[in-house]
Amino acid sequence: MKKKHHHKKKISPTKKWSAKLHLWFGLSVGIIVFIVSLTGTLYVFKDEVQNIIRKEAIYVKKEDRSKKPLSIHTLREKVNLELNEKYPINSVEVSLDKGKSYRFLYYEKNKKGWNYFQEVLINKQVYVNQYTGEILAVYNEKYDFFNILKYIHWGLLLNSEWGKYVVGIPTVLFIFMLITGIILWWPKNKNARKGRFWFSWENVKTWKRKNYDLHNVLGFYASFIALLMSITGIYFAYPYVKNAFNYTLSGSLELPKEKQIKSPDSLMAKRTDIFDITAQQAEKLYAGSSSYRISFNGKNKKGKELKNLPITIYGQEGQFSERSILTFDKYSGKLLTNKPHQQLSNAEKYANANYDIHTGSCFGLFGKIIWFMAGLICTSLPVTGFLIWWGKRKKQGKKI
Repeated sequence: MKKKHHHKKKISPTKKWSAKLHLWFGLSVGIIVFIVSLTGTLYVFKDEVQNIIRKEAIYVKKEDRSKKPLSIHTLREKVNLELNEKYPINSVEVSLDKGKSYRFLYYEKNKKGWNYFQEVLINKQVYVNQYTGEILAVYNEKYDFFNILKYIHWGLLLNSEWGKYVVGIPTVLFIFMLITGIILWWPKNKNARKGRFWFSWENVKTWKRKNYDLHNVLGFYASFIALLMSITGIYFAYPYVKNAFNYTLSGSLELPKEKQIKSPDSLMAKRTDIFDITAQQAEKLYAGSSSYRISFNGKNKKGKELKNLPITIYGQEGQFSERSILTFDKYSGKLLTNKPHQQLSNAEKYANANYDIHTGSCFGLFGKIIWFMAGLICTSLPVTGFLIWWGKRKKQGKKI
């Protein structure tokens, strides 16, 4: 009697190497992917949670709204006097909703600090009733739960200059894991396709099979959003990724540099009401916007002193994509340039929108919910993937 020979199904070289890369990358960076995914997922609803927790500080009393707001200079001096901080106030954010308080920000960094707590010297938000001058609340953002989540997500609480690469490299590998995962998932024919889109657990009793299906099916549905989140994440970390986006969108590797217009009134003494003069013009020009931010220290991201006074206008609450820039003479308050969002290049518009795409906020609350769910699945993938590998490893060990 002839023995029946069971021929193993031939695996294509593409799937064979995809399986190997998927496993190697998963085992090497799985723990970092888990941490980054979890912290990013928990951070998604930061604004919604804080708006509830800080409601008493965000909104001023109705009876105060009929009064005339105090000058920004007066409020700034009052905050400085009461808090008596070592570092100066950086900026103030003013909402065009007159029922909301002003937010003054203290922020100072030490670039030599090797971790987050040493790098960030101060990060405080001060909510002030603009009609009475009363300080409604002071929040130490340096130790805020969501801010710590953000910096774990960004660089595992390491210095932001090089911590982003510690997370960035695993994120790049995670992109390859997602691509190889899609290749491995892709069915050969219609019959194989049936069990790939949903769970068929009627006759399945083992947890190993259920765990495999969770990894396989949920991973597929989350993979496309996960790719988007990963690519927008490395946009922050790697300049060459940003340059690639810039070139694709606008034909230039770098974003247009802001021209520093020499102040025509530089011999004048700086007016104490300069911030109120510029604020009034900003509200008049962008009456339909959400809020605007005035910088007090007059420095750029590199710490160099600016020759003029910029004001950033935010078009929609909770989003950073629609931004316009007004530039004023810092001595007289004369408007020098007006750069509305509509006149920005495609690369500049994308640079402003990348954060909103990364967090899902560009699609509103619905987008945040979808991003949150995709984030939970991404958090589970290293766990379910490890259990699949561990189960196969134990099975092979028994055979030996």
